[in-house]
Amino acid sequence: MLERRLVDVSERLKRMRAELDVTDEQLAFLEQEAEDVRLRALVAETPLADVEARDARRHADALAGHRDSIAATVRELEQEQDRLLDRISAELSAR
Repeated sequence: MLERRLVDVSERLKRMRAELDVTDEQLAFLEQEAEDVRLRALVAETPLADVEARDARRHADALAGHRDSIAATVRELEQEQDRLLDRISAELSAR
């Protein structure tokens, strides 16, 4: 039973780490894009450019929030994995 849960948690952890890696790459791109749009808006000094800059920043901030959520899930899964390993180790020691 514990071994199966450990396998399940390990598989989820692997998937979430992969998703975190992809999200980190996407976030780096969106952060750079938001900065580029912000600089263009400063130079252009038009209301439309300001709207575009705010939109780009909003998208980057939304992805950053999503990334933080994924990172929190990874931490939780790592803690669960550690607890399961401790329980399995305790059971093996008790034998």
